[in-house]
Amino acid sequence: MADAASASTATSLDTEFHRGLGLFDSTMVVVGSMIGSGIFIVSAAMTRQVGSAGWLLLSWVITGILTVTAALSYGELAAMMPRAGGQYVYLREAFSPLWGFLYGWTLFLVIQTGTIAAVAVGFARYLGVLIPWISDGRYLIPPVHVTAGYALSLSTTQFVGLLLIALLTWTNTRGLNWGRLIQNVFTVAKTGALLGLVAVGLFLGWNATVVHANFSHMWTATGAIDIVPGLSATSVFGLFLAVGVAQTGSLFSSDAWNNITFTAGEVKDPRRNIPLSLALGTSIVIGLYLLANLAYLVTLSLPQIQHATDDRVATAALDAIFPGLGVTLMAVAIMVSTFGCNNGLILAGARAYYAMARDGLFFRGAGRLNARKVPAWGLVVQGLWAAFLVLPRTYDPATKVYGNLYSDLLEYVISAALVFYILTISGIFRLRRTRPDIERPYKAFGYPVVPLLYIAGAAAILFVLFGYRTSTTWPGLAIVLLGVPVYFLWRPRD
Repeated sequence: MADAASASTATSLDTEFHRGLGLFDSTMVVVGSMIGSGIFIVSAAMTRQVGSAGWLLLSWVITGILTVTAALSYGELAAMMPRAGGQYVYLREAFSPLWGFLYGWTLFLVIQTGTIAAVAVGFARYLGVLIPWISDGRYLIPPVHVTAGYALSLSTTQFVGLLLIALLTWTNTRGLNWGRLIQNVFTVAKTGALLGLVAVGLFLGWNATVVHANFSHMWTATGAIDIVPGLSATSVFGLFLAVGVAQTGSLFSSDAWNNITFTAGEVKDPRRNIPLSLALGTSIVIGLYLLANLAYLVTLSLPQIQHATDDRVATAALDAIFPGLGVTLMAVAIMVSTFGCNNGLILAGARAYYAMARDGLFFRGAGRLNARKVPAWGLVVQGLWAAFLVLPRTYDPATKVYGNLYSDLLEYVISAALVFYILTISGIFRLRRTRPDIERPYKAFGYPVVPLLYIAGAAAILFVLFGYRTSTTWPGLAIVLLGVPVYFLWRPRD
């Protein structure tokens, strides 16, 4: 009887929220949450890993296939269980409350909040291009070392990042219409900016010499770094490893498409609009990402991409086309992009904690809506933790260089996020067997082949990451497993 009651609750519609997100709004949440600053940066590291134009593009194609197939598969779960909390609910219903909690725990602790912190600081750094006072090296509170490898500080860059988190958290507590308006305006603007980059690169940046150099031997690795000592993309197995490791950058840049599922309680006709927005949004972004990389490759030589200053490939491309203006133009574009991205992340994340709180697995206040029908308490808790993650710095005593703790945490959980994606899509198979009678307004495209394609591809990437990137993958698994004792301490007692 308990299972039947749970299924009934999970498959019914939320009634406490204001349903203000139509298909266009939902698609803007998908697109806006995906496009941050990654597409303008990660191709440099990816090109160093795979060593050629062809394998760079193929790496993005693999990411695109994985992302779109996952989105098409999630559509079945979203239509079947159109509840606030999205992926948390799917894992809870397909497997157990423990698996839902472990996802929500990791989401709050690192995935959502760490990304919010990273995007906020990214916004501040590019604002610093226009306002020199904003700098990583200009401190309001100088670094205070807490251990040999860690410190706390408040630079002007960090300060602006905190202000951005506070502003967007506050606007989202004012009601869904505020968040929706900001999301739509900034997503349309940054999509236009990315389209502009593509058009400028392909039509004004086209360099026949560069095109010949990059594409005449497009599958031959040159300048590739070792993935492990003595093994690079110049050998067959090394190439397999390089493409797998390169997915870290491209998958991270393409992540957060699932955020729309968290907001299911506020989507009009969610059984139709969430699956459609997932398909449309991921397809639009992946198409733009592929075109952006093509624009880089017709404008810049492979060594220029591999060794772009601070990995800012898009800036280097624009600077090659508009000497002296590229840095400023790209700074404005990335500021627009990161502002809209953070709004989508902040808006969506609190809805997942709302669902957890309603199950007694998060702070009770996060499970209540304010007078404007939004989970304001959850937004505030999320904002406070994200703001805290801005402050800790990593420190390398040998080089005396400061990094950011959230950067390490995000690297750690990329593999964990893949594990949760695989589990969620596996849930489709489990629910078809255990709950065959539940209405499924949309069924996963190409089932069972397409969902299995994602599971196999993501598992292959996990094999590479766990085997050859141990320092940044096993700690992520440890973060997830830390949630197990927390769950048993926190869960409601019958």
